[in-house]
Amino acid sequence: MRIEKAEQYVLGQLESRLDRTLFYHGIHHTLDVVAASAEIAALEGITDSESLALLRTAALYHDSGFLTAYQGHEEAGCALAREVLADFGYNARQIETICGMIMATKIPQSPQNTLEKIICDADLDYLGRADFEAIAATLFEELKVRDMVEDIPAWDAVQVKFLEAHSYWTASQQKRRDAAKQRHLQHLKNSPRAL
Repeated sequence: MRIEKAEQYVLGQLESRLDRTLFYHGIHHTLDVVAASAEIAALEGITDSESLALLRTAALYHDSGFLTAYQGHEEAGCALAREVLADFGYNARQIETICGMIMATKIPQSPQNTLEKIICDADLDYLGRADFEAIAATLFEELKVRDMVEDIPAWDAVQVKFLEAHSYWTASQQKRRDAAKQRHLQHLKNSPRAL
């Protein structure tokens, strides 16, 4: 696996081709998920180099489908992974493992193994972080441009429903992020702007 080449390729594509109105799903989100997945893997005791390389690759490619699709971007990301990763020395089993991780991030999340649980938690790491409100605001702007949410009260209602339904999959994320996530939920529920 030539992970550095696979990384250079996808980051180059994201940098040059992503729609500039992807205020949330931009390259910054991909890099955030790469960093969070490495942190969570360490906390979960994942140390073997192949698993870490596959996880990093999946994090790099998990939203690459936004290059061609908004709805169904996970499937498009898998298609891209299948198209290019063999050229970077990944074998068929490794590519399917990566696709499994990409597909696991589709909402509602459905991880089937430890690596899939880690990438799912990394993808939504911000729900339990101090920068939750700032990041959520970028998702609101992205959805508003696409007429997928009407206004702030409607958005707050969507967020409350999402946070109430969400659970972190890994023990480390539950320990690390649940308390802050619950505070964000209570803040949204108590917000004067919520209807």
